[in-house]
Amino acid sequence: MMTPERYHAAPTFPEYLGTVEKNRELWHGLWDRASLPGDLVQAARDLPDRWYLLALSEDWCGDAVNSLPWVARLAEAAPNVELRVLERDENPDLMDAHLTGATSRSIPVVIAYDEDFREQGWWGPRPTELQQWVMEEGLELSTDERYARVRRWYARDRGRTTVEEILALLEAEVEVAAR
Repeated sequence: MMTPERYHAAPTFPEYLGTVEKNRELWHGLWDRASLPGDLVQAARDLPDRWYLLALSEDWCGDAVNSLPWVARLAEAAPNVELRVLERDENPDLMDAHLTGATSRSIPVVIAYDEDFREQGWWGPRPTELQQWVMEEGLELSTDERYARVRRWYARDRGRTTVEEILALLEAEVEVAAR
């Protein structure tokens, strides 16, 4: 599925930003404001090994626009982490291997590859706490109210939970490899 050539042919996050059409101002505004607190920067820098993150996204996706700028900041903070972005709909082989609940093509998905481009795990489509709320209490609300609350959650969180969960995924893989 993933080869070094396919990975490196994918756009970097700044290159991806140059292609977004829907929600363009929001993508750029969140990218401009996205920053990581010092503890997450240090955790990113402390990651051993080389990591290649691949995000599946679409420019219309509210969860992607509220998550990927911070994932990109994580990759910026860690010299041994790289991020590329592919569009979900143009990469059905990757998307269908990373379905939410084994049925849904929910995005974003962030796939972690080691230095040999072996998949080590994946994250998505939302931080665990938010996903649980959306799939339980959130379903009782109208679509407009649910999305309003999701946007407020992301605004308060400022990418912290997303980055913590991706760091935890990478750190867990390091521990497994050390055994």
